[in-house]
Amino acid sequence: MRTIALLTLATLFAAGAASAQDAAKAAAPARAKAPPHATVTILEPKNGAHVGQDVLVKFGAKNISVAPATETAPGTGHHHLLIDVKELPPLDAPIPNDATHKHYGKGQTQDTIHLEPGDHTLQLDFADAAHMQFNPPIVSKKITVHVK
Repeated sequence: MRTIALLTLATLFAAGAASAQDAAKAAAPARAKAPPHATVTILEPKNGAHVGQDVLVKFGAKNISVAPATETAPGTGHHHLLIDVKELPPLDAPIPNDATHKHYGKGQTQDTIHLEPGDHTLQLDFADAAHMQFNPPIVSKKITVHVK
């Protein structure tokens, strides 16, 4: 009898967890379709550059408009700079806003960032007004900089 009760509870818990996950996915904002041939690139610094601790990073975008995060028109979005991030953020959630995922929601196309000495990777990840990656994601090639 006790085994049956435990199995019933385990089944109910598993069903509840699955329902919660389904609800979370359903609540996530839909990803906007990426415009054809949209690309982003890090214009400066170049891959392999030796730089000081304060690094001017310039962002480029083609076939998509850079706009503040308040702009919801199709074909617009804003940059996010990923610093030393091994994998792209999850596609079903907004890009995190932390020290390794910098948001440029005012439509900025450059920033001076401070990096500690050593090697660092930089990559752009372009997103819509809700900070969601496009479908497919619009990301730059990852570059490495050597900080003195």
